[in-house]
Amino acid sequence: MTKLSYLHEPGVMQNLAARYELNEIYTYTGNILIAINPFQRLPHLYDTHMMEQYKGAALGELSPHVFAIADVAYRAMINEGKSNSILVSGESGAGKTETTKMLMRYLAHLGGRSGVEGRTVEQQVLESNPVLEAFGNAKTVRNNNSSRFGKFVEIQFDKSGRISGAAVRTYLLERSRVCQISDPERNYHCFYLLCAAPPEEREKYKLGSPESYHYLNQSKCYKLDGVSDAEEYLATRRAMDIVGISEEEQDAIFKVVAAILHLGNIEFAKGEEIDSSVIKDEKSRFHLNTTAELLKCDPKSLEDALIKRVMVTPEEIITRTLDPEAALGSKDAFAKTIYSRLFDWIVEKINVSIGQDPNSKAIIGVLDIYGFESFKHNSFEQFCINFTNEKLQQHFNQHVFKMEQEDYEKEQINWSYIEFVDNQDVLDLIEKKPGGIIALLDEACMFPKSTHETFAQKMYQTFAKNKRFIKPKLSRTNFTISHYAGEVTYMADLFLDKNKDYVVAEHQDLLTASECPFVAGLFPALPEESSKSSKFSSIGSRFKLQLQSLMETLSSTEPHYIRCVKPNSVLKPFIFENVNIIQQLRCGGVLEAIRISCAGYPTRRTFYEFLLRFGVLAPEVLERNSDDKAACQMILEKMGLKGYQLGKTKVFLRAGQMAELDARRTEVLGNAARTLQRQIRTYIARKDFVLLRKAAIQLQSCWRAISACNLYEQLRREAAALKIQKNFRYHTARLSYLTLQNSAIIVQAGMRAMTARSEFRFRKQTKAAIKIQAHVRCHREYSYYRRLQKAAIVTQCGWRRRVARKELRNLKMAARETGALKEAKDKLEKKVEELTWRLQLERRLRTELEDTKAQEITKLQEALRSMQIQVEDANARVIQEREASRKAIEEAPPVIKETPVVIQDTAKIDALTAEVESLKVSLLSEKQASEEAKKASADAETRNMDLAKKLQEAEGKVDQLQDSAQRLEEKLSNLESENQVLRQQALTMSPTGKSISARPRTTIIQRTPENGSILNGETKPAHDKALVVSNPKEPESEEKPQKSLNEKQQENQDLLIKCISEDLGFSGGKPVAACVIYKSLLHWRSFEVERTSVFDRIIQTIASSIEAPENNDVLAYWLCNASTLLMLLQHTLKANGAASLTPQRRRSSSASLFGRMSQGLRASPQSAGLSFLNNRMLGRVDDLRQVEAKYPALLFKQQLTAFLEKMYGMIRDNLKKEISPLLGLCIQAPRTSRASLVKGRQQASAVAQQALIAHWQSIVKSLNNYLNMMKANYVPAFLVRKVFSQIFSFINVQLFNSLLLRRECCSFSNGEYVKSGLAELEQWCCYATEEYVGSSWDELKHIRQAVGFLVIHQKPKKTLNEISNELCPVLSIQQLYRISTMYWDDKYGTHSVSSDVISSMRVLMTEDSNNSVSSSFLLDDDSSIPFSVDDLSKSMQQVDVADVEPPPLIRENSGFVFLHQRSDL
Repeated sequence: MTKLSYLHEPGVMQNLAARYELNEIYTYTGNILIAINPFQRLPHLYDTHMMEQYKGAALGELSPHVFAIADVAYRAMINEGKSNSILVSGESGAGKTETTKMLMRYLAHLGGRSGVEGRTVEQQVLESNPVLEAFGNAKTVRNNNSSRFGKFVEIQFDKSGRISGAAVRTYLLERSRVCQISDPERNYHCFYLLCAAPPEEREKYKLGSPESYHYLNQSKCYKLDGVSDAEEYLATRRAMDIVGISEEEQDAIFKVVAAILHLGNIEFAKGEEIDSSVIKDEKSRFHLNTTAELLKCDPKSLEDALIKRVMVTPEEIITRTLDPEAALGSKDAFAKTIYSRLFDWIVEKINVSIGQDPNSKAIIGVLDIYGFESFKHNSFEQFCINFTNEKLQQHFNQHVFKMEQEDYEKEQINWSYIEFVDNQDVLDLIEKKPGGIIALLDEACMFPKSTHETFAQKMYQTFAKNKRFIKPKLSRTNFTISHYAGEVTYMADLFLDKNKDYVVAEHQDLLTASECPFVAGLFPALPEESSKSSKFSSIGSRFKLQLQSLMETLSSTEPHYIRCVKPNSVLKPFIFENVNIIQQLRCGGVLEAIRISCAGYPTRRTFYEFLLRFGVLAPEVLERNSDDKAACQMILEKMGLKGYQLGKTKVFLRAGQMAELDARRTEVLGNAARTLQRQIRTYIARKDFVLLRKAAIQLQSCWRAISACNLYEQLRREAAALKIQKNFRYHTARLSYLTLQNSAIIVQAGMRAMTARSEFRFRKQTKAAIKIQAHVRCHREYSYYRRLQKAAIVTQCGWRRRVARKELRNLKMAARETGALKEAKDKLEKKVEELTWRLQLERRLRTELEDTKAQEITKLQEALRSMQIQVEDANARVIQEREASRKAIEEAPPVIKETPVVIQDTAKIDALTAEVESLKVSLLSEKQASEEAKKASADAETRNMDLAKKLQEAEGKVDQLQDSAQRLEEKLSNLESENQVLRQQALTMSPTGKSISARPRTTIIQRTPENGSILNGETKPAHDKALVVSNPKEPESEEKPQKSLNEKQQENQDLLIKCISEDLGFSGGKPVAACVIYKSLLHWRSFEVERTSVFDRIIQTIASSIEAPENNDVLAYWLCNASTLLMLLQHTLKANGAASLTPQRRRSSSASLFGRMSQGLRASPQSAGLSFLNNRMLGRVDDLRQVEAKYPALLFKQQLTAFLEKMYGMIRDNLKKEISPLLGLCIQAPRTSRASLVKGRQQASAVAQQALIAHWQSIVKSLNNYLNMMKANYVPAFLVRKVFSQIFSFINVQLFNSLLLRRECCSFSNGEYVKSGLAELEQWCCYATEEYVGSSWDELKHIRQAVGFLVIHQKPKKTLNEISNELCPVLSIQQLYRISTMYWDDKYGTHSVSSDVISSMRVLMTEDSNNSVSSSFLLDDDSSIPFSVDDLSKSMQQVDVADVEPPPLIRENSGFVFLHQRSDL
């Protein structure tokens, strides 16, 4: 920076800003390095390659860098053998710590040496940083990780320049931060790290969140952005392991930290005595006990040490108690003392771990210390920090002046003494004895009654005439010191408390007696004479001694300076705040160093650099062969400069002379540039003129060509005009002639037309007269014929009416007779008894068969067992005989006396041998008998298996019989229901029974166990109360309200019937009509009355709506409404009350259509209106509460079920009718297509191929139309699936039966045609989705397998097993035989299956006919209803009827207000 032309503050700021924008963060000011914090990572500046570049390079040879300063210090130490020091200073957040790390990295790179356990000393020092930062760094206003202590690292080197040891010295830890912090700062990091430790460790230390501790919650800042305290805690633990702190010591350290937190939460209250204090509450007592537990001392002793003091007098020892305020101060002093001792122990442990070399040759010290601080509120810590910076600034000024002096002497120039700012007066103000500020502060601390006010007044009196001391006007305790960097105002309120450094004897004794060795080691026992009384010790005095020791160390070394600068206060990159930076440069003394340089010769250039830059001012000098010094002399003389000096190698210029030379140089270069510009402009102008002339010539030639073209165009137009005039005149004359000719022709034609019209008019009138005459005669005859016809019809109608009335009377009489029904019932009962008898017979036969089988098996097992016993006996006898023979031979005498004896023995042996042979024969016979018994047992097992199979078949038949019996029971139940309905109708139509509606008033009595019930189809005796009791004696005035209510109910029913007769549509996918009917019936309590006509009217409305069976939209609409209403009834109605009119036996839900229709059509139309309308509000409709339904409601449910099945069948049958004609066309390919296939022509056009599948596409279209129609009417997906399932079954039956009945259909080409059509159906199933189609595709299994068999190749090679089990497992043997015998290949001429397979099929068919198996090969179409009410109810989703908006017809009617109430709920 000293090479700048203008060396002043704006020039310095402009230079720093320009370099900062280029990420050039380092700048030299002489030998001083300015480092601006980039607030971002710049790894390319600090890699190994960069270290190699600066290794051995002279200062200034390369770009400014921190490595250059470290290299200069190292080279000076090696070459001169003298210790060096590097002073890194700057305010908080300027990057001092990172700069220190880079310095140590480079020094380790130059003189690295492996340390203990493979780690270098530099690595050990760096590894100690996380530990020191955790216990010595905190968040301040300006920095999130500010070091609250000074650090001086001594790196020791041996004779060869290798690192041999290191030591860390710390200065002035900010102890007051332990107890007092301001918002938004934080306490030391270790407290927050411990609160973020794992749960088990926090539980061990009994810690909670930071918000719960007084030493931490004084500020609302608990976490740092982008920093995880939990991770930092683990990192600190690992760093403590690395520096050699054991697990036990770590645990003890964090116990002390936790004890400090608990100690801060202890509060005191006034005691019973005057000026006494006690523990405030149980919470404080808990923290006191926890602190004692962590420090392993007695809780009572800890309490006494906090609230009591011992005074030793010559006469006696006095114990006094402290007031709450004094006890609080004692507690805080105790906490600060413990933390300070703990920090000193950690530093000492790190130094022991790193290791020091007492025999080192030299050291390089790196000082990382806080910079000058000036806040809004400055206290004792800022006072000490600024005192340190005053000392360092004095050392800095002296060193800068000394370097200037050395440079002048080295170049041997004439120079005079340069004045520089000396701050010795400020240092005297602070540290002078006995009148300095520190001395006054120590004196005030030694007097018990001194306060901060008396201390401030003492300073005001002592330094009233000192120009560096200023008393603020509006404060009684503040004071201002004029430092070298500016004035700073200090608050003396806490100076006395923060300056006291002595340890209270009670605290010392308490912790010395601790059972924890670590805590006791922090407070070693004092000598006896010092332990009896507390001697005064101040932080100020101790810090002054430390600072004096540091200055002595720095003075004994060669210093190098690095000034770290923080470019902005928001800590973000690429932001350069000029005011902030200029203030830091002033505080760092950089501008003062520049001023010192400007006072002498600030600008210095070597002769070569000077000539290279300013040689253009005197070119003739460079052409001479004179030396560089003489050439520089001539140039300066030519420019007329005065006051400069020439040294041995450099030119020394006064301030401003460099700028003057630059101006003259710029003028010379400007004149040369103008000369060059003039020549260039001449060349450009000449070039432009030549181009312009060439362009003018080209334009002239083009213009002449255009003129000639225009003249030619004019002549051509004149000739054309003459030709046009001639043709126009010709055209005009021709047009006039043609007009005249047309006029003559028109006149002639008009005359002829008038004559023709007159003739035509006459003929037309004549013809009209003739036609009128003919019509009059025809009308007369036709009228006579119509009168005869009408008379005949009237006669026929009268006769037919008479016959019909007679037949009607007969039918009514027949309806009253139940004999026929009873006879049918008896027949069914007999059939059921017969089936029951057959079932019992089958069961008895099966039981007897099992008993016979068990007896045979038992007999065979006994026979086998007896045979085995005989065989064993025979074997035993043979063995005995052999033993007897052997013994006889052994016992025989050795000498044979006479022949008879020999003969006798031989006879005995022969007898034994014969007996043995006979036993062998008997053994063989027994074995043969055993084999026969085994064979008999195997045969018996085979028979048993056959019997088991027959038993299974019998069980299947029994199940079938049970199903048949169940169906018969259902039919019987239906007949009984019909019989009961007929009885009810007979009662209502009997001449003795009168109409209920004719009575004046009825009282409805609910059926209870007291008034009567029906059991097993029988009524109670006549003496029980009747259901309907008339009371004709009541006054006529009570009949009118009842009548009005009935009329109102009847009007509401009429309006409901009129409303549902219209198409109400759907609301949110829910049918409006069904929901309105359900809500109305539930509100009117129609389900719980004995007689009502509303159900019959609803059924009649539905019946009238579906009279047109061809209107599928109406059928689908009512199918959706009926299914929804039936589902709601299924969930609402209980059938308990139905036992009064139906048998006790529950009827199956799948009753026949005839039974339900007969009940609906035969219901009595004379049911009277019910007076159930009242003012009671019902519960929510969508709750579907259970209602005990009466007979009309159950009958309505059965009729609704019948209509549902009827509408379902009508839709299904309509679809069948629509696709039936198409199915006949789909089973056989068109003749043209088949002919082309037989002849082998493959070149059919696209139109022909489309015609082949046109019928199938028509079927798909019909299916799709019905699907869309049912979707549009929201028919339940369950019913849609059932419809298409039966339709696909119908398609399967029709196609399959047609295939088996027509031989021309059983061909190869026809199979391909049907297969392509089935592919269309499969594609439609995929389009329609499984939700609406379900398993309909599986219903085509017969035709699919049959078609697959037709189109398969190499049929003769297929076996019967492959065909029946793999290709066509669904088809029966009769069906396979039919297809195999009818098959013919009209495309390739191949054969059907082999003759062996045909023979096997015949054999199987014969066996099936013997076993009474049906031999029919055709399929039957199932037209039954494939579902029940329960199935439908379970498959449908619950309908929320409360959300359905009522239709407009009843929306405003007062009788249907409940519909709005339900929708609003």
